[in-house]
Amino acid sequence: MSKPDKPYRKHAVAGHKLSPETQMMSYGYDPKLSEMSIKPPIFLTSTFAFETAEAGASFFRVALGMAEEGDPESGGLMYSRFNNPNMEVLEDRLALYDGAEEAAVFSSGMAAISTTLMALAHSGSVILQSTPLYGGTEALLRKFLPNYGIKSVDFFAGASEAEILEAAETAMALGPVSVIYTETPTNPTNDLVDLAACNRIADLIAEKQGKRPWIVVDNTFLGPVGQSPLKLGADVLVYSLTKYVGGHSDLIAGSALGASEPMALVRGLRGYLGTNLDPHTCWMLLRSLETVKIRMDAAALGAEKVAAFLRDHPKVKRVRYLGFLGTNNRDADIFKSQCISAGSTFAFDLADEGSAFRMLNALQVMKLAVSLGGTETLICHPGSTTHRGVDPELRKRQGFSEGLVRISVGIENPDDLIADLKQALDKA
Repeated sequence: MSKPDKPYRKHAVAGHKLSPETQMMSYGYDPKLSEMSIKPPIFLTSTFAFETAEAGASFFRVALGMAEEGDPESGGLMYSRFNNPNMEVLEDRLALYDGAEEAAVFSSGMAAISTTLMALAHSGSVILQSTPLYGGTEALLRKFLPNYGIKSVDFFAGASEAEILEAAETAMALGPVSVIYTETPTNPTNDLVDLAACNRIADLIAEKQGKRPWIVVDNTFLGPVGQSPLKLGADVLVYSLTKYVGGHSDLIAGSALGASEPMALVRGLRGYLGTNLDPHTCWMLLRSLETVKIRMDAAALGAEKVAAFLRDHPKVKRVRYLGFLGTNNRDADIFKSQCISAGSTFAFDLADEGSAFRMLNALQVMKLAVSLGGTETLICHPGSTTHRGVDPELRKRQGFSEGLVRISVGIENPDDLIADLKQALDKA
């Protein structure tokens, strides 16, 4: 559902279309509503007063999907579990980069993922998933959702269309396929999933079962600057806003955004579960959105230099950087068709876990920590940390090596990062 046209929701000036990085400074907010404050104040309130009893009734009808003739296009402010001025401005701006019709923000990335999947899947249905995924998502799909009658069937990232179709046939034999869930590039192996193929598979599933599954894409690694899956046919994107959008390693948040129909289901379940984001964190994210493109572009440039150094180091067996895919191969073709940037998070392989640990322990500039997308460079050993809960045999099939290390390059001088890696690799 489109929001009412307001002067502070400008998409163009004198016929000139405004870019998202410009809209991040003002879209969705009018200083006249807040004592002429340039930035939205933080609305630390649990509830909002209604001007009339009738207004309150109409707001709730809209919020519950029961709108009547004469009700507003969007619900007014009611209760901060449903909406809040900081939340509404943030959601308006988040939708801009990806060209989404609707956005909803959550208390964490996993809150966004779990609420989205529980809203779009149902008991007895099957989720067709790519693998590997973020460790928390893998656990949700393989260990938690089956308790609620939601099964999953996987296909490996990088699978051919025929292989994805084979997995889809297996899934349909178990029940109706409700969701195709993928993460591209994958965490942490940086493999690519062919979104065009997923769309064609979704069409084939629709022909056989009568309803097209929702395509949900975790766009944390490259988006919103480096990839736009909604333009490639995805229905919903999920993000850990903790990562690049937040970008300063000082908050926890997530989002889902996409077409109005699936987002109405997601937003409705968010209201019941209470997985919404608090006003203060919304306010912090509004700050971060103003610089997300600058930060991601700078980090990508630094990552290119760091990856080149690692590629040439004798102790590094493999560098899983998207900028090294070359040409005239399937992965390179997928990258060219759906990615704008190689990003700044990638993995590289050392000889074994011992070598990885010795290198990590010797670092002096980089932070040895999980997460990614911060202004500082973060580095970790996924097999013993973020993906520890994934079955070891499955990790092997997913392409993990014992010496796999994930690095998220920040905005430091890349020459300093290279110097740190050089001295640490000497001790590996």
